[in-house]
Amino acid sequence: LDLDSWSHAIPGRPGTILVAGDKKAQFENELNAIGAEFTVETENIKELLDLEDKLLSDASRKLTLTWTLFMESLLHAREWVTLPATLYAIHKLVIDVTEQDLLQDIDWIVLPIANPDGYVHTHVESRFWRKNRATGYMINDVCAGVDLNRNFDTFWSQASSNLVCSDTFHGRSGFSEPETSIIRDIVLEHKDRIELFLDIHSFGSMILYGYGTGQLPQNGLFLHLVGVQMAQAIDAVKMSWNQDYIVGNVALVLYEASGSAMDYAKSVGVPYSYTFELPGLRFGLGGFGFLVDPDFIEQAGFETWEGIKAGARYARNNYRQRRSVK
Repeated sequence: LDLDSWSHAIPGRPGTILVAGDKKAQFENELNAIGAEFTVETENIKELLDLEDKLLSDASRKLTLTWTLFMESLLHAREWVTLPATLYAIHKLVIDVTEQDLLQDIDWIVLPIANPDGYVHTHVESRFWRKNRATGYMINDVCAGVDLNRNFDTFWSQASSNLVCSDTFHGRSGFSEPETSIIRDIVLEHKDRIELFLDIHSFGSMILYGYGTGQLPQNGLFLHLVGVQMAQAIDAVKMSWNQDYIVGNVALVLYEASGSAMDYAKSVGVPYSYTFELPGLRFGLGGFGFLVDPDFIEQAGFETWEGIKAGARYARNNYRQRRSVK
């Protein structure tokens, strides 16, 4: 018999032998004839190799199909309602799962508290604090903090403030702050697969896209159309007395703003990048502000999730078309 040893043969020690399928019975008879002990480890090695090929193929296909959605909130510390809205989305993805299709081929990266020091400050010191708590910009730190949504290195300093005491102080340079640097690193690591970037803010009932200078990206029309889809999904379930969502370029709908997270994501190649401005929910006073009635916190999460779902499904289909995946 022609035998193929899978391990170096050492006299007196067990070895592993590969035998052709049509010679298996003959080989077993010869081993029995000489009283050799043996076990059959694998009946059909070809089946194992075929299975390995299939698993590798499936893994490769999954890698091709899978895209990433990045979502963050509380970049501005005082916008408390954005945190429960983001946590609501996590709840729907992990615990109360009703949208299985949004788990099958999407990697979700969610950063609920993008400005932790500033957020703590709003609880212990100043409820309407907006920036982070960076120090060292003034003698005795008379004024502190950087507006993190003006600190990204895209059109940095063009439509923001160089005054430390300003709520829109942009910092010493783009990405001077650890919070924005961390977001940058995450986005760069996954940028080839991030199809949708969502920066959750409040307040104003708006879905905004870049650029903050008023200049439109090449796919500006599609950014608007997808924004409208998300807005319509939210409007369909919002409180009747709250205003409909407005969709548009941030500089045209709201004001010019440079160095934003949304613009940075777009600048490195993310196709669909948005800022959500959640409504200031207070009974009878739509758009009241940052002080959202506790009774409406769950509603904020519920309606925002409807918009996120709509955007995620569009982004998934767009990703597949761009990658020519059927």
